[in-house]
Amino acid sequence: MRSVGVEEELLLVDAGSGEPLALAGTLLAAADRSVAQQPQGHGAGDEPQGHTFEKELQEEQVEFATKPVTEMGELLKEITRWRGEAARHAASEGALVAALGTSPLPVRPSMSAGKRYEWVGEQFGLTAQEQLTCGCHIHVSVESDEEGVAVLDRIRPWLPVLTAMSANSPFWQGEDSGYASYRSRVWNRLPSAGPTDLFGSADRYHEQVSAMLDTGVLRDKGMMYFDARLSAAYPTVEVRVADVCLEASTPVLLAALVRGLVETAARAWQDGQPPARINTGLLRLAAWRAGRSGLDGPLVDPRTMRETSPATAVEALYAHVREALADHGDEERVREGITRLLERGNGARVQRALLRTEGTLGAMTTRCAEITTGAPA
Repeated sequence: MRSVGVEEELLLVDAGSGEPLALAGTLLAAADRSVAQQPQGHGAGDEPQGHTFEKELQEEQVEFATKPVTEMGELLKEITRWRGEAARHAASEGALVAALGTSPLPVRPSMSAGKRYEWVGEQFGLTAQEQLTCGCHIHVSVESDEEGVAVLDRIRPWLPVLTAMSANSPFWQGEDSGYASYRSRVWNRLPSAGPTDLFGSADRYHEQVSAMLDTGVLRDKGMMYFDARLSAAYPTVEVRVADVCLEASTPVLLAALVRGLVETAARAWQDGQPPARINTGLLRLAAWRAGRSGLDGPLVDPRTMRETSPATAVEALYAHVREALADHGDEERVREGITRLLERGNGARVQRALLRTEGTLGAMTTRCAEITTGAPA
């Protein structure tokens, strides 16, 4: 069974006001101290020592990665564990962690120190300085680069549906953006971000990456910000279109669907079925529509590239991967998760509803931090 791992970026906010705080370095130092204070000599069956937190582009955010797992219940435990650990370390500084795609409150982000981040700041200017966005990246194992590229070519039309399902960033600099996922729009300001053309083979994929690096616009392979790519560090396909999701159960739903997409695409490739030859311009329109609408307006049908309802698009995705879901034992979990998501809405809908009940963006943000670590929405 294909393994799955998730990377999440979390926003660091003040426990009282909800305003973003530049505390990533402090949180990482606290995590390092916690590891150093652990008793030595753990038995073979104990949890491994260490932590998985890393700094990101801005000091107001922190990232963690789960270990690769094959069972979705275990993935939920991993996400819950690391969200809780992040919250524990943040609390020592009077801060909270919030799984929000963008800061609802106004912020002037503080870029992280380091040569790579300095290069990004100099190269991309205001685009980089404003880039305080939190995403969810899902890794699924593949047997080879050739299989991975075959998967990339075949999952292209389905990725905007994942954006719509995960949309959790309606606010930007203190205002309602009118988008469900404004993170997706801010992220796509970067020159290598977005959907890709068909590659056709692993050789052509790597040739394109090399050609892009040769332009000098990008510093390294980690800056291939495609909607989905071959991971530069792991033998995985990495799907990067999702906002970080408010509730821990939602990235598990997305991970099950992404694994279903990868398996379905790999089987189609093995059976000699060609990928749909959809123009990249149409995929950009579908991605824009997903970011704008989320689950509260029309989407583009991945099968026809015509306007449809969000429920129809999500159900089409489910039908497309259902056989793989059943083979992985994920069918019931995904069916229940989709039903709940369509009824209650994504994080964008929850945020807007909370603003009406909480009254201010600050109170809404701190309430979202509670939901991030397990409080009922």
